[in-house]
Amino acid sequence: MLKPIAIALTLLASGAQAQQADALAWNPCPGDKVGMECADLRVPVDWQRADGHEITLKLGRLKATGPSEGSVLIAYGGPGGPGIAITQSTHWWDKLRGRMDIVTWDTRGYGEQFGGLGTGLPCTWTRVPLPEFPADDADFGRLSDTNRGYAEACRGRDPEFFANMSSADNARDMEAIRKALGGAKLNFYGASYAGFYGQDYARLFPGQVRTMVLDGTWNHSTADWAGELEETARSNEEALDRFFDWCAAGTCRDVPAKWRRLIAKAERAPIPAKRAGIAYDVHDLQSFAVGRARQGEEAWPKLARDIREAAGGDASGFVPERGLRYPDQATGVTECLDWPRPAGRAELESTIARLRRAAPGAGSANTPATGTLGCVGWPVKVTNPPAPLPKGLPPMLGAGAWGESDAVRRVLKQVPGSAVVRHEGPGHTLYGFNTCARDHIDRYFTDRVLPAAETKC
Repeated sequence: MLKPIAIALTLLASGAQAQQADALAWNPCPGDKVGMECADLRVPVDWQRADGHEITLKLGRLKATGPSEGSVLIAYGGPGGPGIAITQSTHWWDKLRGRMDIVTWDTRGYGEQFGGLGTGLPCTWTRVPLPEFPADDADFGRLSDTNRGYAEACRGRDPEFFANMSSADNARDMEAIRKALGGAKLNFYGASYAGFYGQDYARLFPGQVRTMVLDGTWNHSTADWAGELEETARSNEEALDRFFDWCAAGTCRDVPAKWRRLIAKAERAPIPAKRAGIAYDVHDLQSFAVGRARQGEEAWPKLARDIREAAGGDASGFVPERGLRYPDQATGVTECLDWPRPAGRAELESTIARLRRAAPGAGSANTPATGTLGCVGWPVKVTNPPAPLPKGLPPMLGAGAWGESDAVRRVLKQVPGSAVVRHEGPGHTLYGFNTCARDHIDRYFTDRVLPAAETKC
């Protein structure tokens, strides 16, 4: 319980913040039906050149329904998830709004083509099929040239903007938003890829963090990137093992052995998916299987059938019903500025071999090692590589389902007193779908009270 004097000081600070925030010229958002206000905030394209040309960030605010005790800044990841549209379409924040303003923004570069209202990078990039692993140096060179061609078509429209789309650039935008909201310390909720924004903010502005929640994200705060890749691969192996254990206790006891034989066969030659007229190599099959295994028991019977059919010579069951026929990876301008990538084929082969040893069934599937294949040859260097968090941060809160909670734990073990809410089941992020986790997160934001260090929801 806060003492009366503490409540008074909180309300005075909140009033000062609200008064300063009004300078942002809040107005009803375009087409709004939920009472959200919008405002524009101009920021530099390149934060190292504050006097250079600027872009507009579009902010959205749902004012507290009771006396406001401050703001919580929300981002949904993607990268590029349109914060305003997503917040308008959910009721996740209704309880928290009893005490806090909910503020979000449409992140830099992801404009109209992604549903955002701020300044977009004037080109289009999309999720692309996972490139084939280069078989030799010539293949690696062709992959590099292909990726560079895609990137240059985008970069040529605005080279400075293209080079300043990292999560660290978003973190610096967050600091500008914090100041524009009155300068109180930051309360931040980052879901999925937006957890990178939070980790980078904590590195860049550790003294400005009041509370921070990392929900369903991955570890971008390590000095040992090779070790983190192995941890990710082991997490994927655990997902497959969960499925195989279920099979062993039920009607698909033959499937684990069939899977081992299947990936050994696919290593030698792709397995045809006859109904689609395509074929899947070992990396494709591992990527599909890991993704299905992570979906939980609802998806496992079909996965068992598809493995049996593929082992019999037809991988048609793995063909997605919609969208790309091959596994897709997010390879866009933000990822290629955040994730280390191999400098040559020898480094790539060494990494893949190490991940196969760590995860014999899953291999390198669905790890940044495969995701960064789309960044090989990128015309801009990695400007925002992983790095450890600094000392002195306040206790933070993580959340996640299978695998994700382990990655968040690796981030927050660097911050004494932090806690992680874990859901022992499938899913991606918890706040919107798990009321137990939501209650813990809300209490942390409002009262800075954390649950037990290891809490299950």
